Parts: sequence; C-alpha cells; structure tokens
Amino acid sequence: MDLIIFGGEDTEHFKQLLAASDDPFFLAPSRRRNAGYKVLWYRLPSPAGSPLRKCKVDILVPGIMNIPTIPQRQIKRKNGLPVMPLLPLLMMKLQGWIDPRTSPRADFRVKQHVDVEDIEELLEIACRTGTRIGSHSLYWLPSDFIYTARTRVYKFTLKFPYTEDQWEFLGLEGVAR
Repeated sequence: MDLIIFGGEDTEHFKQLLAASDDPFFLAPSRRRNAGYKVLWYRLPSPAGSPLRKCKVDILVPGIMNIPTIPQRQIKRKNGLPVMPLLPLLMMKLQGWIDPRTSPRADFRVKQHVDVEDIEELLEIACRTGTRIGSHSLYWLPSDFIYTARTRVYKFTLKFPYTEDQWEFLGLEGVAR
C-alpha cells in the first residue's frame, strides 16, 4: 500500500503519527542491517486464530517516482482524510504496474497481478463517475505526466484489450512510444 503525503511532512514522523493514532498501523524494525528507520505496516483483517496478515505501507512524497504536485484546491477529503484525485491516482497505479514488470526481483513481478486488479477496479469507478482527462478540473496535471500515462495505457491495453473502451471513455487512449 502506498500513501502519498503533501505539505513537506517528514515521512518518518508521519509513520510514527500513523502508528500512534490508528490501531491497524504499526511499526517494525527494518530487516536492513543498521537501518535508521522503521517499516510501517497495516494489519489486515483476518479470522480469529489465523496468523497475522499485514501489508507494507510506503510513504511517498511529490517529486519522487514522477508523483505530481497536487494543488491544495484539487485535494478532496473523504472521512476527514485528504484523498488524491481519481485520474492521477489511476495514472500512478499504472506506473506501479509497469515499473516492476521487468524487475529481476520475483517479489516485485508477483505484485503486478494485484496492480491489474486495482487498475481494473479504479477504471470502473472512474468510468462510473464520469471523470475525464479533458475536463477543466485536470488542467493542472503536467503534460508529460499525461503523455507518459498514455504510453502506459497503450502497454496495458496490449495485455488487457478488453479495457480499451474504458480508457477511451476517460480520454486516456494509449499512444505507442
């Protein structure tokens, strides 16, 4: 699970805040020797008596991994928490699917199947809510961010052609690079 934070907060401080304030989040020592940080985990629901299920949480900030800066007025709130707009989130999820596919690490490659499920679900939600890339509310997205997303859409639709109509509906038809 990835959390993107805005406003220049220190990621280590943010991890400590989450772990201290919300029961499903907890910190554990890094497996890296001499690491000066702890790893944030999210405790997943599991039936009584079964082993702990958990998901590693990465805290990300704009400016790394092509995460765009999101103007404050574009950030919506859900249950009091700031939420990234749907289309940029979908574009980031595409990046998360593309990048690990060619990794030499098997654990990275395995994750892509979960990313495909997430992308398909986000695609469905975006189409249902009628969000489109051409809308005036997305003018703030950098053009290279959108172009790169379209090249990823092209690769995604080559592998999953049944999603092509949804991407076109959103105004994100793929382009070959």
